[in-house]
Amino acid sequence: MKFLATVAAGAAMLAGIASAEGALPDLGGREIVVVTENAYPPLQFLDNAGAAIGWEYDAMAEIAARLNLNVVYQNISWDAMIPAVSEGQFDMGMTGITIREDRAEVVDFSDSYMTSQMVMLVRGDEERFTDAASFAADADLLMAAQPGTTPFYVGVYEVLDGDEANPRIKLFETFGAGVEALKNGDVDLVLTDGTAGNGYVAASDGGLKIVGEPLGTEDFGFIFPKGSDLVAPINAAIAEMKADGTIDALNVKWFLDYKLGQ
Repeated sequence: MKFLATVAAGAAMLAGIASAEGALPDLGGREIVVVTENAYPPLQFLDNAGAAIGWEYDAMAEIAARLNLNVVYQNISWDAMIPAVSEGQFDMGMTGITIREDRAEVVDFSDSYMTSQMVMLVRGDEERFTDAASFAADADLLMAAQPGTTPFYVGVYEVLDGDEANPRIKLFETFGAGVEALKNGDVDLVLTDGTAGNGYVAASDGGLKIVGEPLGTEDFGFIFPKGSDLVAPINAAIAEMKADGTIDALNVKWFLDYKLGQ
């Protein structure tokens, strides 16, 4: 993790310089294309009217206003997002992306804007297992995951046997599809970060719950093509938003006040 620590330290220094100078950089109305999945509530998703909303959209609106950016959004599947950003097809990507050293080899990360814990999301009436060990012990139980995601790897290596081809893992293109499979009884467990998991539980009217202890902590960041000149100013904006309470206000709005499905 030394690489990420060095990157984070350098970015924090730049953000500190910007704050010390008393103003964020003005990027002159520059247009940037941000790609997202719109399938990870409450970070970004489509509401009942089909509008794209969520924590990350609000955060990006704040960042754009502070840096004088014009943001254009495009949509892409999760499995194509990191390669597409790495190849420079988009200026930036957002979809609750865990900051990981292997990913940092192909994209640049912003500083963390959120820290969450991996949790076990199950149906509200689930009684066959209560933690990772009891789930793993029952060969009839199935888990939903998106390939290449942090929940997938946690499921493989921390819950099951380390076999990425284990047939107990059922793959879905989107996180939302895995949750629907859980509700329908097609799978028995969805691993997710606590932010999304708590949002689904709150909206389920008892249909879903979280069991067991958290399986680890993860930091989320925005991604950019390697060497992007957007990283430093966006880090500076994130630092300012943390300092002035904007991040806390967004957390209250999306994780406490907002109810999925409204």
